[in-house]
Amino acid sequence: MSNNIKVRFAPSPTGYMHIGNTRTALFNWLLAKKLGGRFMLRIDDTDRERSKKEYEDSLRESLVWLGLNWTEEARQSARMGRYNAFVEQLKQQGRIYACWETPEELELMRKQLMAKGQPPIYARRLSDEEIAQREKAGRRPHYRFKLVSGEIKWTDLIRGEVKYDASKLSDPIVIREDGTFLYHLPSVIDDVDFGITHIVRGEDHVTNTAVQIEMFNAIGGQVPEFAHLPLLTGKEGKLSKRLGSLGVRELRAEGIEPMAICSFLAKLGTSESIEPFYALENLAASLDFGRLGRSQPKFDAEDLRRFNTVYLHTLPYENVKDRVNVSEEFWNAVRGNLSKVDDVQIWADVCFKNIKPVLEDEVVTKAAAELLPQEPWNDETWKTWTDSIKQQTGKKGKDLFHPLRLALTGLPDGPELKHLLPFIGREKAQKRLMGISD
Repeated sequence: MSNNIKVRFAPSPTGYMHIGNTRTALFNWLLAKKLGGRFMLRIDDTDRERSKKEYEDSLRESLVWLGLNWTEEARQSARMGRYNAFVEQLKQQGRIYACWETPEELELMRKQLMAKGQPPIYARRLSDEEIAQREKAGRRPHYRFKLVSGEIKWTDLIRGEVKYDASKLSDPIVIREDGTFLYHLPSVIDDVDFGITHIVRGEDHVTNTAVQIEMFNAIGGQVPEFAHLPLLTGKEGKLSKRLGSLGVRELRAEGIEPMAICSFLAKLGTSESIEPFYALENLAASLDFGRLGRSQPKFDAEDLRRFNTVYLHTLPYENVKDRVNVSEEFWNAVRGNLSKVDDVQIWADVCFKNIKPVLEDEVVTKAAAELLPQEPWNDETWKTWTDSIKQQTGKKGKDLFHPLRLALTGLPDGPELKHLLPFIGREKAQKRLMGISD
């Protein structure tokens, strides 16, 4: 374990937190926890037009709700001076250079190269005279980072050894015509300045990593360890727009538990079974990138909802005692029938407040009222009582138990009555069996 270990989650506040970046945040947090390091939040808000405070507030709220707390944070929009200083340095070194082609000219260049069977790699085509004409016309250039020919390689914590031939990669644009930065360079500068040691992100960034390794080297920074997660797909096996819209806000509103989300996402696509974890620390201890498959895991929201039910039915009282106004004994009695934690109040009201009983079969309920034993009751009370009702009425199975349930709870289904009966108590039970609202 080392306090030198540091990871970061770097969302752009241009939308609400969806299931894909939730998974990225989770894996970063778990890795930091497992290695005894720190988890940093970096707000990548260089897109001034699309970045909104409401999205950032929601991102923060979602992270806190999931338990993914951070120890440090930074905001890219506050660091422009730092980025510009590195740009000037890299320009002087010849690693950042101006390009004057229009988007249309670049697209034509790309198509021509592909038509010749060549990779669509940028190569400067304008003469000095053409550049001068564009400058005179008031045109502004975009800027690219010059890659050095040779092999770029790293050992990925998930993918193993990864290699790229720099000569087959196009020099990436780092600054747009309007002077705004693209993702690559500010991210690298931040990672160096803040001492990021491990970067966990989606496999759609693998090529970015090759480019950024050259940037780390160009500015004299330590290259972090990388882990590229296979991207989630929809249940149909391809990337789905629904995955981009389903987010923590929606799942929370449905009553999905934060640790159910974390348990599910951490084991989805691994060789391990998806089982409930009740503490992030325990989930972190189980993290093993070696068990992550290379294929893209299928995410199905219905699977998560079903897993949430499984999670709830074994959820310890310790995890919910501050959220529910019931005893541990009561929680354990009803949790096996809950769809969400808040549903516990339904059964608390049934047991401890007034209900309107439903008398479906008065032969059964009248006999039940007459045969109701005196308190105190124990684990055998329910069976002894219902056996005596069966013997007197001849009713059994659903014909016996359904009328009792409707009378005692006013509802057609729910937790086992043998568990609820002691909480209802003899006085309430007697009245309800007689059709009296208590």
